[in-house]
Amino acid sequence: MKKSFLLVTTFAVLIASSLAFTNAEEVRYKNLKVLPKKINKEEMDVVMKHFTASLGVKCNHCHVYNQEAKAMDFASDANEHKLTAREMMKMTQKLNKKYFEWKGDWTAVKDKLEVTCYTCHGGKKEPSSWPPAPQRPGGPTAPATTAPATQQ
Repeated sequence: MKKSFLLVTTFAVLIASSLAFTNAEEVRYKNLKVLPKKINKEEMDVVMKHFTASLGVKCNHCHVYNQEAKAMDFASDANEHKLTAREMMKMTQKLNKKYFEWKGDWTAVKDKLEVTCYTCHGGKKEPSSWPPAPQRPGGPTAPATTAPATQQ
């Protein structure tokens, strides 16, 4: 019993110490054509979360699932939405450079106005070409106004 405990404890200490001294490898993303080649995981997460929130979609809207690997294949260009997303990114880059002095930092949070995915999509898959319908005073659940009651 003591030998088993000692062996398990030694093994656990070895694993923990090897993990502690291992340098975290820098993530290298494949097939980046618009985003910076040296983007790190934190920056990529910020960009992807912006896309999903701005379009109200999940990863599989632009990325494909690899059945053999049983995992998402983020590098694949098999999904046409990913190709469209690249074109939209190029379009917003041009607009932001021309009108908002954008410096090319996809992950910077800025206080100044910029064109983003949300500008047109507003949280929906398809961008709207019409403004939302006007809401009644009191919000969308307010009852329709009726004629005032007459006194008897």
